[in-house]
Amino acid sequence: MREEETKRTSPKSNGNQFFKKRWVFPAIYLASAAIILTAVLWFQGNNNDNLADSDKFGYDESDVLTSDKGQDSVVVNRPAENFVMPVLNQDVVEIQKQFYDVNGSAEEQEAALVFYDNSYTENKGIDIVAKDGSVFDVTASLNGTVTRSEKDPTLGNVVEIEHAEGVVTVYQALSDVQVKQGDQVQTGQVIAKSGKNLLNKEADSYVHFEIRNNGVAVNPIDFFGKPMTSLEEEAPAQDKEQPAQDKEEPAQDKEEPAAEEGTEEEAPADEEGSGQEEKAPADDENADDATDATNSSDATIGMAKA
Repeated sequence: MREEETKRTSPKSNGNQFFKKRWVFPAIYLASAAIILTAVLWFQGNNNDNLADSDKFGYDESDVLTSDKGQDSVVVNRPAENFVMPVLNQDVVEIQKQFYDVNGSAEEQEAALVFYDNSYTENKGIDIVAKDGSVFDVTASLNGTVTRSEKDPTLGNVVEIEHAEGVVTVYQALSDVQVKQGDQVQTGQVIAKSGKNLLNKEADSYVHFEIRNNGVAVNPIDFFGKPMTSLEEEAPAQDKEQPAQDKEEPAQDKEEPAAEEGTEEEAPADEEGSGQEEKAPADDENADDATDATNSSDATIGMAKA
């Protein structure tokens, strides 16, 4: 019996002795930590693989994303770009003919006139020439899309670049044009070289540059170094002229009361007519005198008969 009890209790005693050893529990903790760390690393590795799979669509930072309805996504927080002079090196050029400013002096306006075909026209942009009269590179003044690239018999080679909000930049008298209709251009990108046309025969080589806001030419010098939004700020200033013109209408309205006063002044003239009508009582007095005279004569005759 004792041997059987000893055999039954010996495994338990062996287990108790095993756990009483100092290295058992630290070994268990280390094994558990290793298993947990392995599981974490495996989980992170799967996440990285999923992110790598997301690049299989080939998206790039410069790609234009669209919504599920096929509409272009709106880019926000993009820094506003400024207009720049349409030349590669500003130090070697100068402005030969300025923009015609309606508020400028008589001398400035005369210098901004273009003589062609025996007539004078206002210069709608600026004419840029090299200081030494040489040919120079012409660049895009702002990012945009080329909407016109063709040769005109009078203006020479013409390039028009459309931007946003109805803003268009125009380049005339070009040579060696390097862009075509539909091309996307960046600010400072070379689009052509300076050339000639029939409007400015005095210049050996130049470029005529314009900025148009909804079809209205503005002075490019006023917007170099400024964003395109500055054109929107310029519009309210032009709109302020309309209230000034509207103020003239009350002045015209004031003439109407003046006309009415004139009609009222004519009333006394009518009163004079009524004054003439007042003479009727005077006639009545004469009639009464005549009646009295007749009565007195009749009385005299009656006394004579008596």
